[in-house]
Amino acid sequence: MRLLGTKMSADFPGGGSVVIENKAGASGNIGAEFVYRSEANGKTLLASPPGSIAINHHLYKKLNYDPTRWQPITVFATAPNVLVVGPTIPAKNVAELVAYLKANPGKVTYASQGNGSTSHLTARMFMQLTSTEMLHVPYKGTAPALFDLMAGNVDIFFDNLSSAIPFHQSGKLRILAVADRQRSKALPQVLTFAEQKLPSMQATTFFTLVAPPEASSATVDTIYKSVSQALSDTEIQNKFLEIGVQPKMLTPEQSSKFIRDESEKWQMVIKSANVSLD
Repeated sequence: MRLLGTKMSADFPGGGSVVIENKAGASGNIGAEFVYRSEANGKTLLASPPGSIAINHHLYKKLNYDPTRWQPITVFATAPNVLVVGPTIPAKNVAELVAYLKANPGKVTYASQGNGSTSHLTARMFMQLTSTEMLHVPYKGTAPALFDLMAGNVDIFFDNLSSAIPFHQSGKLRILAVADRQRSKALPQVLTFAEQKLPSMQATTFFTLVAPPEASSATVDTIYKSVSQALSDTEIQNKFLEIGVQPKMLTPEQSSKFIRDESEKWQMVIKSANVSLD
């Protein structure tokens, strides 16, 4: 969003600027509630990955906002989750990893960005599809999980492609599979799960921009046009691709359907794995 925000500020009709304010905490719920209760005039928006948009209401018993009432502006990018292994894992592909896990049930550890994160739920999906069992080690974010993976303190991490690429390219970690329908342009030599006989293993992190519930369609359309113009810039698109993120630019209507489909998918994983948060 910072890349888009800079471009939008330069081209904003009538002047003005886009200010990015981090409001971290509670799996995105703190920032989400702040925007949800803001005036719906288009001046305060939420840029978020899936948690506060399509997942958290299936995880938490109570939220102070209703994710089903967001006014989607656009899904502007996606990044597939990838299976990353550290130096403790000898497997060179998915089949070898599954065999290794079945030979060592419950002994292999997997990191996540935290309980209920997409990395946690992607690992749960993988275990359901392969009838394997691993031990969950939750971290507070991506960076500490990656560092412990490199150090051999944890064995596996289902990370998003953009943050895992540098470690794979440097040889410090290995990406065994991409959880998308097709290979990533940023890492074309790595096979998808589907190419390794696990076609249902689809897990993508998406990045979306939404407005508070009472935002008008005119407000949504105006902001969509501004974001769309920024993302049409070739330099912006190339910067996205360089970090392993695929530019999307779905319309508000397409974004609504995309979010509903993602929400239903993760709800099924959460129910099957019996995951819940307070």
